[in-house]
Amino acid sequence: MSGQPFSELEFFKKRLSQTEGLLGMKQQQIDSLLEITRAVNNNMPITALARIYENILRAQMGVQQVALFIRDKDDSWVCITSSELSPAIINYDISKFASFNFTTPVAALQDSALEGFEYLIPVQHNKHLIGAVLIGSFGNDLRDTKEEKLKFIQTITNIIVVANENKKLMKSQIDQLVMQKELKLAADMQNMLVPSNLPNNEVIEASAFYKPHKNIGGDYYDFVQVSDHEYAFCISDISGKGIPAAILMANFQANMRILLTRKYSLPQFVDVLNGKVCEITKSEKFITCFIAIYNSKTRMLSYVNAGHNPSILRSKGDIHLLDKGCTILGMFETLPFIAFDEIPVEPGAVIVNYTDGLSEAMNNEGKLFELEGLIDFTNQHNTLALTDFNTKLIDRVITFKQDTDFDDDITLLSLRFK
Repeated sequence: MSGQPFSELEFFKKRLSQTEGLLGMKQQQIDSLLEITRAVNNNMPITALARIYENILRAQMGVQQVALFIRDKDDSWVCITSSELSPAIINYDISKFASFNFTTPVAALQDSALEGFEYLIPVQHNKHLIGAVLIGSFGNDLRDTKEEKLKFIQTITNIIVVANENKKLMKSQIDQLVMQKELKLAADMQNMLVPSNLPNNEVIEASAFYKPHKNIGGDYYDFVQVSDHEYAFCISDISGKGIPAAILMANFQANMRILLTRKYSLPQFVDVLNGKVCEITKSEKFITCFIAIYNSKTRMLSYVNAGHNPSILRSKGDIHLLDKGCTILGMFETLPFIAFDEIPVEPGAVIVNYTDGLSEAMNNEGKLFELEGLIDFTNQHNTLALTDFNTKLIDRVITFKQDTDFDDDITLLSLRFK
């Protein structure tokens, strides 16, 4: 009987020691969670988070091997705890466990390549695998059950993997914002390239409509007074869209305006301009364009059509299609031929320059507006002020298209010679 109190005391001492040990371990786990959370909040790189993660599992859980897989920025799988792991594990195809959503004994996977690991812990988000960890054997610490240890590992694994996904999402959002700013800058640049003020005087009346399919298009038009009595104008369609098209447009305009100051004949002008386009694009992008010079003294219009839609000239009730010229610019370093035409322009004559987004507008039945639609409209409305002419023409095309969207840039440059 005298030994019974001592046995009970020893029992309670042992239980107290176990409880203190368990509380100490739980405190360690809480401290570890705080350490990882603090590292995530401080935006530490994923490699640093992986080191903290691996140290916790090895030092506190006694885990012998750790292979943590996450999705990289290009959405490929990468192992970020590669110390002391074989190349077969580092390069392991973890995507084969895409359907797993719970902790699974490795023995159940029946894969000899995973020898030395005991558990697979997947991390799912919206039914998609975003991370996974392979865990080796645990140490001999009996203060907590294996199930509780696995729960803790699952918790910190989720923190690391979700932090990686959030980093990717934030970077994607930042990249999108940067791209939006770049696109806006390019769109603003394009708007600066096309002339905002066109003449309406005793010599010539001009009006334009310009609408890119998206923020940045590949169409371009220009109007330049070369001398007291000479006016140059052009309309073009640059292959491609977006920022590359905007850069090419800027170069094209700069070269064209510089060359207009030199005493080239129109065929020489087009030949040199083609060479400049080839230098810029390395024959990888092309430009169709219609370029013309009007002399108000002689009332002669000289033009070259470089593979562009034929401009429509209506003079004295007759329609002339301005289609003489050469092939598109930028395809050949030396143009195989350059033809040009020179025609007299009567007072009141109207010329309609356009890109194929207008003539190839398609309705629900798959029918195109086509050149004939432009000619019919020009014949019916050529006496309108050109701003009204352009507005009504665009409205006509919109009505023709019914409820289908435009799938190309729309550019229209109309001129009346007085």
